Parts: sequence; structure tokens; C-alpha cells
Amino acid sequence: MPSLTGLRFIAALMVFAFHAIVLAPFASEGAQTVTNTLFGSGGFTGVTFFFILSGFVLTCAVRPRDSAPKFWRRRFFKIYPNHLITFAVALIPVTAITGTVLQGGWLNAFLLQSWSPSLEVRTSFNPVAWSLSCELLMYAAFPFIIKLVNKVRPERLWLWTLISAASVLSLPSFAKLLPAGNQFPQGFSDLELWFVFHCPAGQLLTFIFGIFMAKVVLAGRRLPLKLGGAVALTVGAYFVTPLFGPLYQFSAVMLIPLGLLIAAGARADLDRLPTFLGTRLMVWLGDISFAFYMWHHLVLVTGHNLLGQGENWSTLTSAAVLALLFAVTLLLSWVTFKFVEQPIMKRFATSRRGRGAAVITSVPTGNQVDRAA
Repeated sequence: MPSLTGLRFIAALMVFAFHAIVLAPFASEGAQTVTNTLFGSGGFTGVTFFFILSGFVLTCAVRPRDSAPKFWRRRFFKIYPNHLITFAVALIPVTAITGTVLQGGWLNAFLLQSWSPSLEVRTSFNPVAWSLSCELLMYAAFPFIIKLVNKVRPERLWLWTLISAASVLSLPSFAKLLPAGNQFPQGFSDLELWFVFHCPAGQLLTFIFGIFMAKVVLAGRRLPLKLGGAVALTVGAYFVTPLFGPLYQFSAVMLIPLGLLIAAGARADLDRLPTFLGTRLMVWLGDISFAFYMWHHLVLVTGHNLLGQGENWSTLTSAAVLALLFAVTLLLSWVTFKFVEQPIMKRFATSRRGRGAAVITSVPTGNQVDRAA
């Protein structure tokens, strides 16, 4: 599904832009305000997209007669090498300077940091790795969840999709029942942030929503919007997100638009409709997007510190600095994908017995498109 691969990079780019403006590189107050308006919700939107996409793509790629251990093996070798490399890069300067490992070091190493209510633990070392801690639970649960979802009759798929969406939308309300914690200026506590956005159990609900959206597409159920309409809805929802309560801005507002966007993109691909997202360049960028996501925060923070820690520059200079750091991140991502991800997946993701065997499945869409899983 090339359009979904292209969308992956756009989501990763939104996260990059969000973390870039957090550094406040613009001396111009106007430029900083404009970038805050454009990308202030980019990080939350991008990560929510990835969680929905994980459930969607894994459901579409289920292999007949596949076992849970085989599935877990593939997912481990997909995510852990990149995490290990970026964790080591973040760890070395910390230990060299302080002589000690920061709080949560072992939790980070084993991708358990998002289970901690402490924001310092969740965002230590390479902060973006908190999402992999959530993905770890999703991968562990997927073989069991998909068996239950497969029992849902096609005519009830939309109902269960809406129920799964409602479970995510209810999280901000339940968060208000938590004990008062340290309050952020934005109007929520650290405990509420953890419960609504960082907690793996909560994000598992977003993942399940993605699973149901995939089942809707695979069952050939009618979608309310085509790709163009889904893009318009997503863009519109993105810019009205700041009008909602702070806890609803993390995932709730964008959940359904992103789910429809992913489903519409997949339907366009299965119907063999050409899209910009499916072009060779966008697919290549999508292929390296996981490495891009894992590297970008380290590059942004390190680059900003080397060029002038805490400083900001003119609008033109700031744009040039961010373009340079984007290029460095892109280069590191390609190197990691080419010389780490691909070789490791080829060598270790499947057993020797299963290596080289292609499983052909029939996707029940309107055009009955056959694809290799």
C-alpha cells in the first residue's frame, strides 16, 4: 500500500516540525507564532497516526498459519535495533559527563519507560522512544486481539469501529478522575498527560481502532469519504484542534479523521488509483521514516546545542539551520535503513526455514486485488 507508506513520512515530518519549534529557534515573535500555529499539534497528530497505522497495517499483513512467536520475532527485529542504536547514542554522552545513568535507564533500554507515570523517566535519553514502549504492548497483544476481531461479522464492523473510537474519546473524561498532580500551564497535570497519551494501555485502544478500520476496508465495507475528502477532513480537524479542551487535543479530535485518511489511502491503493503519496520518492521517504523518527530529536537537540545552545536567530537563518538539521536526519535515516534495518530484517526477521517463501493472499475488495503478504 504505497500511499500509506508515503503518509508515514508526512506524519514523521510533522513530529520533526513539532520538536523543531519547541526549541524556539526564531528570534522573530511573529515567525515563532506562525510556526506554533502550523505545527503546534504536529507531534501528537503524527504519533496518533502511527498508532492507528500500526493496527491497520498489521491487520492487512496477517499471514495465514502464522504463529505468535513468528510475529513477535519480526516485530522485535523491526524496532529494537534502531532503538538500541539511538539509545546508545543518547546514553554515551550522559554517562561520559555525569558518570551515572539517568533515572529510568533500564526501563528505557527494555522499552518499558511509558509504564512510568514520571515524565522524566518517559522522556529521558531519546524521548521519542516512549512510543515504542506503547508499540511493545500492541505487538504483544496483537495475536490475541486479532482472533477476537476476526469473529465480528462484516455487517457489524462499523459498529465495533465506532465503539473502539468511543473508548479513545472517553479517556480525557476518565483522566479527570485521577488524583491531582503537577499542573502544566496548558491546563492538565502530568498524571493526566500520562493517562491520556503516554500510557501503553490507553494507546492500545487507539491501536485497536486501527485494527477495526483495516477490517472495514478488507471486508469491502463502504467508506464515507474518498482520499481527497479524507485529506480535507484531516487538515480541517488539525486546525480546529486547539479549540478543544487540552486533554482532547492529544488524540481524541484527530482520531476519526486519521482513521478515515488511512482507510481511504488504502482503498485508493487497492483500487490501483495513482496518488502523489504513492510516488517513488514518497515511498522511499516512507521506508526510512521509522529511522527518521528515531533520529530526529537527537539531531535537533544536539545540532541546536552545537550551533548555539538556547540561542535563536533571524527567520532566514533559523530556516537554514532547520533545513540543515533535516538533511542530517535524513542522511542518518537512510544509512540506518540501508545498513541496519534492511540487513537485520533480511537475516533475522524470519527463520531459515521460512526465508524466501512468499504467501499469497486474496484481499476481498471491490476489485479482488491479489497481493503478496
